[in-house]
Amino acid sequence: MESRIKDELHIAKWWETTKNNKILCTLCPRYCTIGEGQNGFCYVRKNIDGVLYTLAYNRPTGFAEDPIEKKPLNHFLPGSSILSFGTAGCNLGCKFCQNWTSTKAKIDGYHSVYASAEEIVSLAERENIPSIAFTYNDPVIFGEFVIDVSRLARERGIKTVMVTAGYIDRFARKEVFKNIDAANVDLKAFSEMFYHRLTLSHLKDVLETLLWLKRETNVWLEITTLLIPGENDSEEEIKQLSDWIVDNMGDGVPLHFTAFHPAFRMRDRRSTPTSTVKKGREIAMSRGIKYCYTGNIIDEEGQSTYCPECRREVIVRDWHTIKKNNLTGNKCSFCNAEIAGVFE
Repeated sequence: MESRIKDELHIAKWWETTKNNKILCTLCPRYCTIGEGQNGFCYVRKNIDGVLYTLAYNRPTGFAEDPIEKKPLNHFLPGSSILSFGTAGCNLGCKFCQNWTSTKAKIDGYHSVYASAEEIVSLAERENIPSIAFTYNDPVIFGEFVIDVSRLARERGIKTVMVTAGYIDRFARKEVFKNIDAANVDLKAFSEMFYHRLTLSHLKDVLETLLWLKRETNVWLEITTLLIPGENDSEEEIKQLSDWIVDNMGDGVPLHFTAFHPAFRMRDRRSTPTSTVKKGREIAMSRGIKYCYTGNIIDEEGQSTYCPECRREVIVRDWHTIKKNNLTGNKCSFCNAEIAGVFE
């Protein structure tokens, strides 16, 4: 039985054997030590006979054609479609997870299908979809599959997108992001206490990933923060988060504030008021963020893109639908100012 399972699986990257014959997984800063027959924290990396296998390779849990604004990405091929898929499992332990039915599931206990990198890229080609998103759960945990799909996609002229919490080892990320075109990174809060208590991870590792993406790669980057009442929605924390982005990454990185809805182990909390999300946007823009958006609420103003020079609407959105596009290439049609992003 174990031999058959091994034949169906893919040997993982980023691991080493420890002195006590366990496996140290070096994919993410969790650095799980995994005994024989055990899985790592993410559920999808398993020690079988002293070799680390990835259970998630070729095992997506389904596909969807989404508007790219749903990722959310507002400055990367706006108005286009994107082929989205994920797997089971996750390397974070977010108590507020909005996708917990898949992220907290094991691959053998959750509906999955077999699909190779070739089949996924061919599907995008056949449906004339210009990009592929690794999303729903954190694609870091199926990094080997990300590498193969993104490499093949780039060869075929198809873009790829990572939707991730950015919790990845500094060596592994060089390989995983090598052929990625855009990313939305969840900056879940600007407090180590929040990260430690509610996600079972650490803020500094995410900040390091953000800095690396901005300074050392050509990946188009946007950031999302889910505002949770009483946890990370104070004016002071939003100011600190916004100031850090402006000071360390520049004022042109789009920032999305989205509304929390009760889920997983925080079902006793109330949803984020619309006023809180709108206020977060106001604060961020007052601190110098040029492009700030609201999500999970009805707010045309907060979901539209404005020229930072003339302040006129260059992309008008209604939820995830574009109603009007006043861009000429990457420039404002009204004043010819350049808008940060990848628009063609």
